[in-house]
Amino acid sequence: MRINLAQLSTKDLATLSQRVITISEEPASLVVKDNPLLSVLKTVYADYDAVYTKKAYSGKGVLVAEADSRRDIPFGGLKNIILGYSKISGTPFQQKAKDIYAIVENYGIDLDRYTYSTETAQLKKLLEAFDKPENVAKLESMQLTAIVTQIKTAQTEFEQIFNEQAAANAELRVMESASSIRKNLELAMRNYLNVVKAMNLQLGWKELYAKLDEVLKAANNSKQVAKPETTVSTKI
Repeated sequence: MRINLAQLSTKDLATLSQRVITISEEPASLVVKDNPLLSVLKTVYADYDAVYTKKAYSGKGVLVAEADSRRDIPFGGLKNIILGYSKISGTPFQQKAKDIYAIVENYGIDLDRYTYSTETAQLKKLLEAFDKPENVAKLESMQLTAIVTQIKTAQTEFEQIFNEQAAANAELRVMESASSIRKNLELAMRNYLNVVKAMNLQLGWKELYAKLDEVLKAANNSKQVAKPETTVSTKI
């Protein structure tokens, strides 16, 4: 009964633990029914199993990017329209367009290329400036109110999705990673198997030992090719 637990992949360690526990809970394994080391192994494995397949991030990145695009597109359209109006002499919109364009420049003519957080902050300030009575009138006269409303709606939706992503990612980071608790699982496994090995000549233990030995052999065959270890061996 020999295995280097540290050389097992995260998944293989979980599989081995599950098989050891399953065999130990069979009716034929009454000798370990109330064994405290088996109880510890089951408890630690439950914690490990809950997190070893967890994602590092929430997976909401695509939704955030799509939400960002929904505000960038109308912003780009608004920018191009007022830029065009500002260059056409003799139209009633030229000066109004120049005034609005100057406001956009003040908060970032290319703010749609900023980072999510920076764009959100600057766009919020820009929309607040647009809400001033004099600017509301100018935007209405150029029939741009609908576009501004679209930007506002998209901005609100983006903030909601972005905040949901941040909260989900934070929750995942708070969860203890499998790598951080696998040492506990290795120790619990090693302690339990050491007892089985020490008792294998006693009545009722020989059969359990034989079954677990086969499980360890199978786990050894599944081990990934690993670099020479510099840590203390976990062979049992």
